Amino acid sequence: MNTSPAGREIPDLNTGVPTAARVYDVMLNGKDNFEVDREVAAGSLAIMPELREIAIYNREILHRAVRHIATEGGVTQFLDLGSGLPTVRNTHEVAQEVAPDARVVYVDIDPIVLAHGRAILADNPGTTVVTADIRDPRTLLEHPEVTGLIDFEQPVCVMLCGILHHLLDEEDPNGIVAMLRDNVPSGSYFFITNFTRLSDEPSSLDLEEQLLEQLGTGRVRTPAELVRQFDGLELLCPGIVPLPLWRPDEPVLDATTVAVRFMTGGVARKP
Repeated sequence: MNTSPAGREIPDLNTGVPTAARVYDVMLNGKDNFEVDREVAAGSLAIMPELREIAIYNREILHRAVRHIATEGGVTQFLDLGSGLPTVRNTHEVAQEVAPDARVVYVDIDPIVLAHGRAILADNPGTTVVTADIRDPRTLLEHPEVTGLIDFEQPVCVMLCGILHHLLDEEDPNGIVAMLRDNVPSGSYFFITNFTRLSDEPSSLDLEEQLLEQLGTGRVRTPAELVRQFDGLELLCPGIVPLPLWRPDEPVLDATTVAVRFMTGGVARKP
């Protein structure tokens, strides 16, 4: 273990094993990644060259969803699970732009997220970063740094943006969502995006095979499987749709491309 300037322990980094957070950083042209992450990204891009564009779409829907939930939904607590490395206009920047008192907890299993996030957020008392595993949602929800900022007696937005497809079926992603759903109050929101199997595009299954081989995670699920992640929740219009089609700021000129269709997502409210 290393120790941060604030005295917190930071897990040691294993630069020889790729992580989803750092591979995503590669896709966004970030600099916080290692050769092993770039190898996975290169293999994925060889199968689906549109992945860089898809990563940008995933960031853009995050901005739109957070803005909507903070303004129209009136929810100013955000639990960003599998948040990845800090990037330009991250969740707290969007939320606090429209609701200055918004509180955001970033959670990721990759310790480099903790190291970089804490440095960036040191002067933001309404935001923190926690290293935890969403596969253990009970421990996550009871983490003192989570409960120190998030009041679970009040509505919260649970964000699962591009993380559930990194859970294998046997890790029960639907059960994890259900546990989270059952432990937040009525009026809470869930924002979920996922890789989606395209029946007319073999590369979606080829990508799954490559990710499982190189990264150890990566399930490209069918639209029917993704619907079940929202069980017990009320989907907001327009439902579960390709990312650029969720309340776009500008018209989408071509919704038929792989880049547009490969990831779908939606926002739902707990009644």
